[in-house]
Amino acid sequence: MKIRECNYWLDTLEKPQIPQRDLPSVKDVAVIGGGFTGLSAARTLAKGGTRVAVLEAENIGWGASSRNGGMVLSGLKLGIPTLMARYGRESAKRMYAASLESIDCVESIVREENINCDFSRCGHLEVACKPKHFADFRRGAETIEREFGHKLRIIEKSDLPGEIGSAIYHGGLVDEVSAGLNPARYVAGLSGAAIRAGAEIHEKTRVTRLQRNSRNGNSGWRVTTSRGEMHAQDILIATSGYTGEITPLLQKKLIPIGSFIIVTEILTEMSARELNPRGRMIYDSKNYLYYFRLTPDRRMLFGGRAAFFPENENTVRESARILRQGMIEVYPQLRNANVEYAWGGTLDFAFDIMPHAGSIDGMYYSAGYAGHGVAMATLLGKKIAEAIVSGRDENPFAGIPFPGAPLGLYNGRPWFLPFAGAWYKLLDLVS
Repeated sequence: MKIRECNYWLDTLEKPQIPQRDLPSVKDVAVIGGGFTGLSAARTLAKGGTRVAVLEAENIGWGASSRNGGMVLSGLKLGIPTLMARYGRESAKRMYAASLESIDCVESIVREENINCDFSRCGHLEVACKPKHFADFRRGAETIEREFGHKLRIIEKSDLPGEIGSAIYHGGLVDEVSAGLNPARYVAGLSGAAIRAGAEIHEKTRVTRLQRNSRNGNSGWRVTTSRGEMHAQDILIATSGYTGEITPLLQKKLIPIGSFIIVTEILTEMSARELNPRGRMIYDSKNYLYYFRLTPDRRMLFGGRAAFFPENENTVRESARILRQGMIEVYPQLRNANVEYAWGGTLDFAFDIMPHAGSIDGMYYSAGYAGHGVAMATLLGKKIAEAIVSGRDENPFAGIPFPGAPLGLYNGRPWFLPFAGAWYKLLDLVS
């Protein structure tokens, strides 16, 4: 069967009909980007009475918000020892608590707005690719319980068959609070929630220039778009891995990295139960990691950093081949399963591999989710909206340093990604 180079999640969705309307002449806040961050912020702002317009260059959820694996995960990309060493115990505690709060935030929105997106608190399973990684799991779980009061469950290698139908791993770590959902349905539901709250959404409205100006004596921004100009008192940049040249200072602090996914044909109930008995969100302990799960209709979704470059026709095709090989290494029983879908998306990594939210060059922003964006983008979109209204930014990532590239050797075009990919592959061999 020929693989369809398109996003499986979009085939599960009746595309929301957002009527095109004239661009407003003035709003309190212009949100640039119609994904999880921007829509969560717009919903919060509009519910509080702020006049807000979301400006999306493509369609709602066009970027990573509909292209991901639908994993709503606890924790951050960096491990707890690194967080504590870098930021101190109290700051690390607030950051970890934010990761737990972010899942509650998604669940609350899904429930309040009645979003049909297959949200389920199924938990996640991290699997150890080496015995050393499993020893790190044990130490990390002990630290998290002792310092932060959050209980994780260690899965010995002998007990792994109860969690995963693969014999290649050396143990696992389960967090029951993590969840899964259908990201395309979630982002569509979030757009509907923002509109019901009073936000305007403008699709196919690419922002081409941002200039400081004043209107009636009030400072603000002239926003030039492909459909005309408008004035906004405040700007929120919510473009993540698709951040571009209109915000050069932010662009130079974010690295766009490709992540790719394949999805199989529908599996039998027996096969699905063997592969993932508890329906967990699963990912492994490598730097060049794989992540995988069952979809609600019993397909295997299998993703990873098969190519670091952002998605295009060539990287999607090559990544599909690499990911199928990886899937068979993990699950030899899927050797004869047809792969029906393959696609890619672009994540945003900061140079310190941390989320960041605050203000830069007079504009608000939230970015740097590093693969944890379903939950964290939702929460930080809400938090940054509250900061815009109140003037007090209480998210735990607001005050931390936001480094750029060493020696300024980066202009927003990631020429170094092949070297980074080779480095992480080497690390996976030796660590």
